Amino acid sequence: MKRRLPASFYNPYTLGGAVLSVFTVGLILFLYVVEVFSKQEHPYMGLVTFVLLPIFFVLGVAISLGGIWHQHRRIQAGHTEEFRLPTVDLNNPRHRNAVALIAAGSFLFLVVSAFGSYQAYQYTDSVEFCGQVCHTVMKPEYVAYKNSPHARVACVECHIGPGATWFVKSKLSGSYQVYSVLFHKYPKPIATPIKNLRPAKETCEQCHWPNFFYAEKLQTKTYFLSDDGNSRMTLNMLMKIGGGNPEHGATAGIHYHMYINSHIWYIATDKERLNIPYIEARSPDGKVTVWQSTDNPLTPQQIAKGTKHLVDCIECHNRPSHQFQNPNAAVNQAMSLGWINPDLPGIKALAVQVLEKPYKTQAEGLRAIPAAVEDYYRKEHPEILSARQPDVDAAIRQIQRIYENNYFPEMGVSWRVHPDHIGHMYSTGCFRCHDGKHVTSDGRVLTRDCNVCHTILSQTMPNGKQTVSLNGVPFTHPVDIGDAWKTTNCSDCHAQQNSQ
Repeated sequence: MKRRLPASFYNPYTLGGAVLSVFTVGLILFLYVVEVFSKQEHPYMGLVTFVLLPIFFVLGVAISLGGIWHQHRRIQAGHTEEFRLPTVDLNNPRHRNAVALIAAGSFLFLVVSAFGSYQAYQYTDSVEFCGQVCHTVMKPEYVAYKNSPHARVACVECHIGPGATWFVKSKLSGSYQVYSVLFHKYPKPIATPIKNLRPAKETCEQCHWPNFFYAEKLQTKTYFLSDDGNSRMTLNMLMKIGGGNPEHGATAGIHYHMYINSHIWYIATDKERLNIPYIEARSPDGKVTVWQSTDNPLTPQQIAKGTKHLVDCIECHNRPSHQFQNPNAAVNQAMSLGWINPDLPGIKALAVQVLEKPYKTQAEGLRAIPAAVEDYYRKEHPEILSARQPDVDAAIRQIQRIYENNYFPEMGVSWRVHPDHIGHMYSTGCFRCHDGKHVTSDGRVLTRDCNVCHTILSQTMPNGKQTVSLNGVPFTHPVDIGDAWKTTNCSDCHAQQNSQ
């Protein structure tokens, strides 16, 4: 048979490489068709289709070229023996049976490989794969996710989103993470915020559309003080959500910060983005306003070299699916729902105290909590254990639940290392910028007025006194600290152990 290619092309290495390349191209085309006609997005499918399989394609080409080069050298060296493929005679029963067996086996292999590959893609898209394969590393995030408002949203929909471009970017930038998990090089805790995160406009806003946020949202807050009687205070307030569509109301409110009617950038001087000395806002007409912190103003050189972050959802909603609650907030919620009986003396302070103890492992903490609670009542209120043991047992179960969902000593994770920037009670949150110390060049101060974001409609004090007004009532601190609360960040006190 006449050969159409140079003699150096005919060798087992080039043949094997060519088969590998052609087979890989076939798989890529098959998976591309599956992705095009699939009703669901499978971001991880891009890992194999556009990252992994092309590697095997290039490997096949490299093997083929290597075989050509090797065979060419052999020919030049005088090794002229010809590489010949096996002769197949279909009139020979043995050859015919072998061809049929190989053909059937190859077809079966292709079908099983395609089905298995697709099932593998489905699994790598799953929450189980993201949260439980690397159990120790991802346990805190997985547990928090299961208790979050996004518990029915797959991890890949937020962390990667649709399309191959960002999938490839995220996987290439995260290649070190695979290495760090395999060789136990990962940090404890996992550092946040995540670098090179896909813009929220391409993930969060596929469901949450700021242009159609509007009006106010009524919230009721219940707090219990850390005194023996667990004194109770409640606030009813209107959160000024605001929005960006003039047809639904004023384009103002909390979501003014979004890139609806203006763009806001900032420069942070720390990795956690808690210290923000520089803020820049650009209005729709192109006017630029700059605020700088009077405590730590940046020089023009620092501004030029600094990284400007565009404010989007994640700047405030930094823990949308992985929230680790402050113990005060978690215990307040459990007590307001009656899961922990507020009539148990000193239970608020006790619960926060046992939650905040530095246990070495989660199992140790879960074992220590019952003993600590019962020991307290045995010493301070012995009558409670004999008369109200069921209430004490219920409180212990709830404290353990809070601990199990929010404290992970093995990974160094708790609310302290991963603060939630929504609000300003237990982290600097809003006050990272709205601290009354960011000033423009002409002396305008970035407001610190709480009424910009919310209006208190009623407040019920621990003594039962209630103030109500639809026009808003001034906030009264439940403990008399004078006017200190007006100039001190809430988190300076409330983020500390045993605070209200």
